[in-house]
Amino acid sequence: MPKIKDEKKYVDIQMGKFQLFFNKKYRFISLANDLSLGLWFLIGSILFLFKHTQTIGTIFFILGSAQLLGRPVLKIIHAFYLKKGSS
Repeated sequence: MPKIKDEKKYVDIQMGKFQLFFNKKYRFISLANDLSLGLWFLIGSILFLFKHTQTIGTIFFILGSAQLLGRPVLKIIHAFYLKKGSS
């Protein structure tokens, strides 16, 4: 079972003799988003090759296209944050 250590600026996941470091949750979410986005389009492309699965392939393309909107939203959330001002 992987050990997850959540530090202030990064997440450390230890799996046996290997360790994965992610710069907090937005970086990991962004990578997971990109990976699943690629899978939607790859699966959609394969399904689109055959006449009887073209509709399902089109649905995968639509899911991937909708998920493309998540990339800039994640970057905006990661880049900006609200902080209470001292007045």
